[in-house]
Amino acid sequence: MLVLENQNIGTRGLAKGPLRLLLTLSAVLLALWLAVGVTHAQAPTPAQTTQQNVRASIDIETSRPAPGDNVTVAIVMDPKPGWHDYWSNPGDAGTPLELKWQLPAGVTAGLVRAPVPETLIVSGFMNHIYKAKHAFLVDIKIPKDAQPGRSLSVTVNARWSACSDLVCVPETATLTVPLTVGSGTIANADRARFDEWRSALPVPLDRSALYQIDGKRIDIAIPYPRDAKAERVWFFAQTEKLFRYSAPQSARRVGDWLVVSGEVKEGFDGRIDGLLRFNDAQGLEVRAVPGAVPSGGDAVSVLGKGAPADQEQPSLGFGWILAFSVLGGLLLNLMPCVFPILGLKALSLAKMGGDEGEARRDAVAYTVGIIFSCLILGGVMLALRAAGEEVGWAFQLQDPSVVLILLLLMVAVTANLVGVFEVGGIGAGEKLTRKGGLAGSFWTGVLAAVVATPCTGPFMAAAMGAALLLPTGLALLIFAGLGFGLALPFFAIAFIPALRSRMPRPGPWMVRFRQWMALPMALTSLALLWLIYQLAGLTGLLIGGAAAFIILVRLFELGRKQKNGSPFKWVVIALFAIAIAAALIISKVTIEPAAQTSKNGSIAFNEARLSALRADGKPVFLYFTADWCVTCKVNEKAAIDRTETTDAFRKAGIIVMVGDYTRRDPDITRYLAKYGRSGVPLYLYFPPNGDAQILPQILTVDDLTGLAK
Repeated sequence: MLVLENQNIGTRGLAKGPLRLLLTLSAVLLALWLAVGVTHAQAPTPAQTTQQNVRASIDIETSRPAPGDNVTVAIVMDPKPGWHDYWSNPGDAGTPLELKWQLPAGVTAGLVRAPVPETLIVSGFMNHIYKAKHAFLVDIKIPKDAQPGRSLSVTVNARWSACSDLVCVPETATLTVPLTVGSGTIANADRARFDEWRSALPVPLDRSALYQIDGKRIDIAIPYPRDAKAERVWFFAQTEKLFRYSAPQSARRVGDWLVVSGEVKEGFDGRIDGLLRFNDAQGLEVRAVPGAVPSGGDAVSVLGKGAPADQEQPSLGFGWILAFSVLGGLLLNLMPCVFPILGLKALSLAKMGGDEGEARRDAVAYTVGIIFSCLILGGVMLALRAAGEEVGWAFQLQDPSVVLILLLLMVAVTANLVGVFEVGGIGAGEKLTRKGGLAGSFWTGVLAAVVATPCTGPFMAAAMGAALLLPTGLALLIFAGLGFGLALPFFAIAFIPALRSRMPRPGPWMVRFRQWMALPMALTSLALLWLIYQLAGLTGLLIGGAAAFIILVRLFELGRKQKNGSPFKWVVIALFAIAIAAALIISKVTIEPAAQTSKNGSIAFNEARLSALRADGKPVFLYFTADWCVTCKVNEKAAIDRTETTDAFRKAGIIVMVGDYTRRDPDITRYLAKYGRSGVPLYLYFPPNGDAQILPQILTVDDLTGLAK
């Protein structure tokens, strides 16, 4: 890309200093773009916790504890069907319940007591979970000198992960229960309810267990009466990062010992804390120390082998998910939003001619730039979600400051392509300097990933949704796979001579091609300006337009100074200052979300209204879109807003519901997560009295009119 891919200086004799400034400008703009996205992250409001996938509430055994009493508080978790939360050691993925107490003076909270969990394997990763309603119990100590009649308020801020077998979302709640110091009387109904919660807790074992390690194999001998029933056994390690959780376990009975065997990391020597699950969700708290483990014995069934609580193994493993991410990135090259970058990258490869080494170095730098950008995007998204922010893929394009930075960058690219100013020569056959070429290719890759972000293609949606479920390291690998897929065509051309030989040879056509490429860049700039208007209203449009105009004027000045051989260091600094100032100004612009306008009789997305329509047996076509989503707009023009589709839906009585995701909307983010998606588009059809059907991401008129038959 000519603005970012530095070339030899050519006839104008540009010094390397200004070039470095331009590259630094690109780097700082990228950093600003990330910083703006992070600083605009806000904690969820109470309204965002009303539609939780795992609903949290607080219960107390008595609201009138006596001075000096321990009163038991229950944090009750109630997952929706298909959702779960986690035990204190979540296993390979997920995060446990975190509690931060706000207690009156003198009141203290004890340790959290968790019920016996169950197992779930997703994509080869073991999770320690709860799928049914359950409660975490905490004892609250009332001070002995508390005066009878004193009112106390116990508040706890709770955070947890709510997951399906497709996606995880962070959820929070602030729970408060009032207390009044009194007689300590517990009503029979309250006692019975809490006795039921207590019955789900593991029982502490009064003797130590013994363990023995042989390589990766560990045997844990747990004292257990020989006459007691034991089946469907599983050992949950409380000690983290010790066991390979997904490894199979086996169990056997030897006299008054129950021996459980699994796989452990080598070199461990110390105390092991854990939980033995057996029979029908009964549990023992186990503390094991090194010792001799008896041999022999009779086999005992383990959880997940013929038991009612079988482990669930989805059809796709991590390898397939990673392959989908690569394939999804590859298909992004066919999306209209990526075309301008691809054209300029093709020009760069053609300019190299037959220099195989240069082409390969260029391709590697370009690929590293794309993967770097995807990792940064994915990492920021995962961090924001972990902090409780409801965000999805392309979250940064829901912020007008970020869009403004991209607008100004695209304006500069367009000006460079039409010859307003030069970063380097474009002489046919001219060879890139190694330093400038690699740096330019890297930043071209960064920009390619940024521009491709609004697109969601086939295979990509499933991979991105799965990334939100996996551990952080593996999730980032999914994002890296997406980037590699996006870079794969040029990587293959550089490393496969047969493909490179088909590239056109350098010549005068390259100058004309460069000028023509200014057109899609200019259109991209206009689209970004329009998006600013959608996000920040008329004020934002004026700020964006004024900043773009000032940038153009300064670029003309830069071009004149280049032709005259005059110093232009301060012009570049001014460009940087203009971009920063405009981003800061537009970040202060706030407008109320505009009411969604009805289009072809459609109604705005509302989950409660959708549920009501489905309860009435109405067929509903629901789609989620955004102004920055090119795929969405193409589908709307090509299929959804066509007369044939509208007429067919009207005749069949199909109601059209639209979710506009242009601005950040936590309700839409949560609903997308239900279907394993982290961004738009998503197309759903709800037949009368039937389950949702997920439609393809590339729609045709036949796809939609077929729903009406």
